[in-house]
Amino acid sequence: MIDFFRNMFHAISNVLLSIGIIDIIDILLLSYLMYAVLKLIRETRADQLMKGVMVLGIAYLVSDAVGLKSISFITEKTLSVGLLAIIILFQPELRRALEKFGRNAFRVNLFSEDRAEANWNYAIPIICESVTALSETNTGALIVIERSTKLGEQLSSGTILNAKPSPQLFGNIFYPKTPLHDGAVIMRSGMILAAACFLPRPQKDEFIDKALGTRHRAAIGMSENSDAIVIVVSEETGQISVAENGVLTRNYTADSLEQLLRNALIPIEDDHWRNKTGKLPFFRFKSEESSNKKSAAESTAPSNKEVES
Repeated sequence: MIDFFRNMFHAISNVLLSIGIIDIIDILLLSYLMYAVLKLIRETRADQLMKGVMVLGIAYLVSDAVGLKSISFITEKTLSVGLLAIIILFQPELRRALEKFGRNAFRVNLFSEDRAEANWNYAIPIICESVTALSETNTGALIVIERSTKLGEQLSSGTILNAKPSPQLFGNIFYPKTPLHDGAVIMRSGMILAAACFLPRPQKDEFIDKALGTRHRAAIGMSENSDAIVIVVSEETGQISVAENGVLTRNYTADSLEQLLRNALIPIEDDHWRNKTGKLPFFRFKSEESSNKKSAAESTAPSNKEVES
């Protein structure tokens, strides 16, 4: 028994000693690739299919070890087309997951971020005010807020406005029987970029609640094909709904809608590039040093009462 552990220890030691820098880089890249693939699968309905493939894999190993030739043959042939089945059956979900991975992996904060943040700080209260006013009059509305995924295909189907948002402008656009009311408004960087835009239908239209109208279905379809936030005002009930990532949530108020938009569109203070540099050790040391000097200066400075005396 001791010899077994001694041999195992020597074998592990030899493997560890033979690992070089290139091997470490190779392992890290492979680990990250596996993590990314598992994350993409987890965020799609292909997750269930992958679990089925794993069950088939276990069944194949067990049947092959026991000697069940027919079961082993069937599971082996099924596994050989498992990956192809995932690609074919879940192509829309995988495409959206890959787009999301690309956005997160190659996101670059440019200096225009400050301008976009200022525009959204101005536009979000106006959007909420306009949507609430439209809801009170049961005026149907469809507002698409573009984020990382550019909506050039939908923009080309509408009328370019490139206008500063206002409650009056939203009211004119969605007023019934006006030329621009039949379609969606698309906003980019806090501006109304286009109106009367046509949106794609949902991927799984037959599984959506039959009570939902064309606006809600178009909102779900747009959110499935991009990372946009789509606001819907029902023409029948005046109810405010939001579609995001293919999911429709309902019964929003002006306050809850504003909170959602601010969380989604305005970057958190800690994620801003200036604050990221401030977290680096050198800058943090300088900041703490200047703060300590300021505190020391304040403690030694005479108060107003001492100066008067």
